[in-house]
Amino acid sequence: MSSVQTAPIQRMKPTLVRRAAYPPPRWAAFQPCTYAKRIPVDVFVSKPDVALHDAFLQMLDDYDVHDPENGGDYAAARSDFVAYVQRLHDDERGFVGLVPCSHRWLVSLQGAVVGVVRVRHKIHTDFLANEVGHIGYDVPPSHRGPGFGVAALKAGLERARELGLERVLLYADTDNPASWHTIERCGGVLEAERYSQHYHCLVRRYWITIPQT
Repeated sequence: MSSVQTAPIQRMKPTLVRRAAYPPPRWAAFQPCTYAKRIPVDVFVSKPDVALHDAFLQMLDDYDVHDPENGGDYAAARSDFVAYVQRLHDDERGFVGLVPCSHRWLVSLQGAVVGVVRVRHKIHTDFLANEVGHIGYDVPPSHRGPGFGVAALKAGLERARELGLERVLLYADTDNPASWHTIERCGGVLEAERYSQHYHCLVRRYWITIPQT
């Protein structure tokens, strides 16, 4: 049995770049959102970065106060933030989940984490194809409304384009119109609405075609 060796942690001071290298150095620099000019918000897209410790934990505080039901997936960041960030980088390299998954954080000009997006590189299992899809995104409660959901999804679509995906699958709860309106605003085409056996609710299934040029 072989063991996975990870590179020692290195920290970088966030700077503006056109595109972060991939695979990145252990902690990649900020990059401007490719789609920023198309949406009414100013954000940067960052790979998970230990330099964003305070901002990320402030996002968790926001969830704890205003939407604790949907903040649980980030709870591990409180106990060991460095290990949490390392795990997200390892997840992108395919060392953690069922498939490699890219994680990106949206950061406002004021330094707040205003969105998170996850892009699964493939969905070749029944669970991934029938329950979760390629892309998932979250916007913390205090930042919902100004367009950060659209910014998060468009950042995810840009990452999907970089991966060479021609179209991506997304799901949204039927009783969450803000989420599926965001998908539709980004070009989502509704394929079906059905009951999810995993999440025990009605969900809407969307496809988004990604231009490759």
